[in-house]
Amino acid sequence: MARLKILREFTQGRHKHADCVTTALSVAEACCQQEGQRLTPLRKRVLQLVWNSHAPVKAYQILDVIRHEKSGAAPPTVYRALDFLQEQGLVHKIESLNAYVGCGAPGHVGSGQLLICRDCGEVAEMDDQEVLELLAAKSRDVGFEITSPTIEIKGRCARCRSKHG
Repeated sequence: MARLKILREFTQGRHKHADCVTTALSVAEACCQQEGQRLTPLRKRVLQLVWNSHAPVKAYQILDVIRHEKSGAAPPTVYRALDFLQEQGLVHKIESLNAYVGCGAPGHVGSGQLLICRDCGEVAEMDDQEVLELLAAKSRDVGFEITSPTIEIKGRCARCRSKHG
């Protein structure tokens, strides 16, 4: 049984991003419908803005776009939408950057490893159960219980490594 799942690869510029965004929005609508939740136009637009790039986006960057589209939009509006999207497993918050990325496996809440390229900013996502089990066991050894198992790992993607030799 494969214990490592690649949920979101580094794109290296080799995919049709418009298809990526369209798929993410369709899957999000289906996930929300299945859970009896509403993907309101604002929530959908915020999700679209998160997925517009494979690099993390900050809430205030999203707010700037929303304000151009709808005057009077305030930070709580965007933060509530982001909270909802996070609760539904549609986006991840990268705590170290205070920014958001789309989830490579919508509905997959709470675990995984985010690989963040320090040069181009692109994020890949994997779910390695062996890593999570090892961390849980080591944590238990010191009397600690993991409640938020998402791991942020910074480094360089293959494309950026090749640029820097």
